[in-house]
Amino acid sequence: MDLRAHIDELMPRARADLADLVAIRSVADPRQFPPAECERAATWVVNNFAQVGFTDLGLHLTADGSQAVFGVRRVAAPDAPTVLLYAHYDVQPPLDDKAWRTPPFQLTPVGGRWYGRGAADCKGNIVMHLTALRALGDDVPVNLKLIVEGSEEQGTGGLEDFVTRNPDLLRADAILVCDTGNAAVGAPAATVSLRGLVNVVVTVTALGGELHSGMFGGAAPDALAALIQILASLRDRAGNTTIAGLENEQTWLGAPYPPAQFRADAGLIDEAGLLGDGSVSDMIWARPAVTVLGIDCPPVVGSAAAIQPQARARLNLRVPPGTDAVKAQDALTAQLHAAAPWGVRVSVRPEALGQPFSARTGGPAYQALSAAMREAYGREMTTLGQGGSIPLCNVFAETYPSAEIILMGVEEPLAAIHAPNESVDPTEIARLAHAEALFLQHYQR
Repeated sequence: MDLRAHIDELMPRARADLADLVAIRSVADPRQFPPAECERAATWVVNNFAQVGFTDLGLHLTADGSQAVFGVRRVAAPDAPTVLLYAHYDVQPPLDDKAWRTPPFQLTPVGGRWYGRGAADCKGNIVMHLTALRALGDDVPVNLKLIVEGSEEQGTGGLEDFVTRNPDLLRADAILVCDTGNAAVGAPAATVSLRGLVNVVVTVTALGGELHSGMFGGAAPDALAALIQILASLRDRAGNTTIAGLENEQTWLGAPYPPAQFRADAGLIDEAGLLGDGSVSDMIWARPAVTVLGIDCPPVVGSAAAIQPQARARLNLRVPPGTDAVKAQDALTAQLHAAAPWGVRVSVRPEALGQPFSARTGGPAYQALSAAMREAYGREMTTLGQGGSIPLCNVFAETYPSAEIILMGVEEPLAAIHAPNESVDPTEIARLAHAEALFLQHYQR
């Protein structure tokens, strides 16, 4: 049977698989969901990959307490290359249940897409792997290894530590990191660039306690106003991130991100402008970008006529390839202190740090994937950047310097990953399963 036709026949099973997985509330945070849910998801992965020929499947406890699924599928040919397949079974919390148009943990078809938490990120990629392997049956001429982790969304580094402690276990010639996506539905792409990240919490202290704004306002320093002024120093009027010591004029040399498409993907209101003086691709893939993730201060409802003695904010700085994340953290910290007005006290607590990643392209794995994408999609594969961070890619690159690392997946912009109403387009699962199957058939070192 034709490979694509076989995959089309398998799509009802893919939908059932994804429905099973989405129903498992595998948020790797015991404060929000029972740990047993993650254990259920891990066991589901073990059982289903056993059905497609993987052996030595088992759960491996990692340093952060999560369980990673590892297994192998070997071929007899002694010179066959080895491909490592990656995904993660943990998901983001659903956030506001009321903001969902469908139940977050029930896969629901609406308008040609399948909705549910994890439908794309990253359970859709697990199902994509399974569908490709079911379509191939015994016709897999490469050695396979599988690693599916359970704490990627928490960023606690369990698998990163596991890789460094078990380098031979996961060693491979090509690594398919299936946790990104195409430029758009039907537009095949490999992600070749990831921004790193720096997260810090900045606290501003000005007074020993609240003061009456009528009696003391005008002379007493306001910690919240000081924090606002500090945060305002991080961007200019055009929206460019302006942190002393960080270059902010880099350009993206790969495929462009059309502004109209970005506006639609991001859901901008009509009157909102795009930030920065570079192209969309420059701003989201090649330049640093600072975001205020949250501020601790009195809410509007219930606030009093008082000067605030203390305020704090959580900041996220995305760092492009070519910029060291440690130096970026130092530069951000220095500016937060330097911009402080009125002699207020500023403290900066580092929270998370990850280096940017740039993939090597042009090797036999990339060539094989490009040909597979062309056949599966009927058009050429492009290369994209990714504003998000996957620290595991740096660990893979450092641990396996000769391996080709390929980032791909079903998480195109309309998937709304990490947000309410996450969804996946089933045609992306089908076409990427086709592309992966072709890649596994034809990849040679």
